Amino acid sequence: MVAMLVGIGVLANMITSCSSDSDSDSGKPAAQATLSASTTSNKSTIAWGACPQLAEGAERDPREKCGTVKVPLDYRRPNGKSISIAVSRIATAKAGKRRGALLLNPGGPALEGLDMPGQMAPTLPASVLDRYDLIGFDPRGVGHSTPISCRLNDPDLADLFPYPAADGSITANVAQARTTARQCASAVGDIRFFNTPNTARDLDRVRQALGEKKISYWGQSYGTYLGAVYRALFPGNTDRMILEGNVDPNLVWQQQAATWNKGMADRFPDAARIAAAHNDTLGLGTDVPAVTKNYLTLADRLDRTPAPLPGTTMSLNGLTLRQVTYSLLLHNETLPLLTQIWKAAADLADGKLSDQDKAVLAQVSTANPPEPGVPADNQATMFLALTCGDAAWSHDVNKYAADTAADRKAWPLTDGMPKNIWPCAFWPTPNEAPVKVTARGPRDVLILQNRRDNATPWETGLGLRRTLGSRAGFVGVDNGGHYVYHAGSTCADAATVAFLADGKLPAKDLHCTAKPLS
Repeated sequence: MVAMLVGIGVLANMITSCSSDSDSDSGKPAAQATLSASTTSNKSTIAWGACPQLAEGAERDPREKCGTVKVPLDYRRPNGKSISIAVSRIATAKAGKRRGALLLNPGGPALEGLDMPGQMAPTLPASVLDRYDLIGFDPRGVGHSTPISCRLNDPDLADLFPYPAADGSITANVAQARTTARQCASAVGDIRFFNTPNTARDLDRVRQALGEKKISYWGQSYGTYLGAVYRALFPGNTDRMILEGNVDPNLVWQQQAATWNKGMADRFPDAARIAAAHNDTLGLGTDVPAVTKNYLTLADRLDRTPAPLPGTTMSLNGLTLRQVTYSLLLHNETLPLLTQIWKAAADLADGKLSDQDKAVLAQVSTANPPEPGVPADNQATMFLALTCGDAAWSHDVNKYAADTAADRKAWPLTDGMPKNIWPCAFWPTPNEAPVKVTARGPRDVLILQNRRDNATPWETGLGLRRTLGSRAGFVGVDNGGHYVYHAGSTCADAATVAFLADGKLPAKDLHCTAKPLS
């Protein structure tokens, strides 16, 4: 999922800061949303002004302006309670060349996207920027869009991922899952309205407020599912759509989570090869099997005996090692840092830290500064709201235990976590069925997918490709990591720009190479 797929964005930030055809079963709400989208003013009704205050140390593109759009909490009651969607814009389109608005979503689930225009603008050529105004937004319940909170005692998203005990027991996971679900149900009484279909309906209200007849869209990770749902609900309102690092809409979300097993198994060797090439300084093994074995031994050792981090009240345990590993596998450029963290973790466990090890591990223990106006557990809360609220999960505790035990043997890198019990097993029943994504509609989608993506594996990208059929072009890249564009493949970049700038989709599935890892 965030960049499950995601959701691991918290850890990624922690580390990098230091280096009309609708098949919806939702009935009336979708019909109302489609009907209300039929009129546009050709002029934005959003009052653009200053953007919300950032966390200490964060920076924003000075061209970015922000505003809000009011939307119904419950689309079945459009005149009832409303919430606000925070929207941003960098007006890069030029007169005579402008095509429209390009909405951007970074995924998660539950990552903030308000500053995404400023992050994406430097990566895009003039041929794209001249045609589109870049639009960011925080999805409903996220960031500055009427944020919700479960009031979790530990707000870290990473702690929601249910790794079993060192002996494989899931007893503690069951208790924690039940407690977390009850806490969220109590703290957020209307949590079932914070789902993907309603988020897609919000996007169409944003489209109307922008004064656009159609919108283009670029979604990453979870954002690919959001984009596919939007396209299914509002097929006549979509212009050009890029989906990057893809969710299979037929697997949401319990089965999608299980694909992490294959994703990690495919991606881990990329980092292990780098570690093996530098065995003279890292001492982690001379080939991929040796590095993998030593990593698994270290993770198991830290599960049983966490190692205190010098100068802090924290300890490094197996869960943290696995989550940091997952996070840094999302990008090729962070693989060398990951191998250094493995070495430092091994030295820490052996009680022989060097000064360099201490500097590396200090990055792992760096906390994110608070963001004004956003609850500390907001991302964790909305990750659960979407993951658990889009589709029902199994309630069979014994099946979770059996699946976890089997996966620990079959997929040791993920230690049984993807199929373990989540709070979703005790979550309120979703208030609508998942939107059916189909192949109907115009040919207006470009799918970008890496072959070794640990968050959304190659197989789930192919699943979306099959679902969208002939209305989507496909670019597959022989590369690792979660991101395709601007990540080392000139072939994929050229196809992306050609589609956005001129509407040109590959006539047949395109398979690209990327620059080799160093």
